[in-house]
Amino acid sequence: MEEEINLKKTVQNVKNSLKFKAQEKEGVLSIKVGVKKYSVPVKARMLSSSNYLFLSFPASSELYEIDTKQLNALDKDADATEAFDLLNPGKRRTRRRSSAVSMPSELAEALKNIPPGYKLGYGLDGSPKLVRTRRRGKV
Repeated sequence: MEEEINLKKTVQNVKNSLKFKAQEKEGVLSIKVGVKKYSVPVKARMLSSSNYLFLSFPASSELYEIDTKQLNALDKDADATEAFDLLNPGKRRTRRRSSAVSMPSELAEALKNIPPGYKLGYGLDGSPKLVRTRRRGKV
């Protein structure tokens, strides 16, 4: 009797075996910057079925310059100081302070005239009225 050997394939094994079986295609990846869509000049290998998709990109990171309708990869010896300054998000070191709220002078004067122990409240019909401030006992 022949024994059937059923070896499970790991994801890594499948990726390694499919990598060179897939056809290399260019222009598969596109990116949207603002309202314009650019095709990223990266070669990708792709296989697909009804349930699975295999994508393989060369392991790289690239800095592109946006030219009218194209993305151009910068040479590795090119000066990228301007690109770094524009792309680097930086660190927010201080808290943003909220701007002072402006209040009309008539309203400020009216609020100053509220006697101590009272606050401004509204009646059922929406008209403003003075309401005694609640005094809480010690717990």
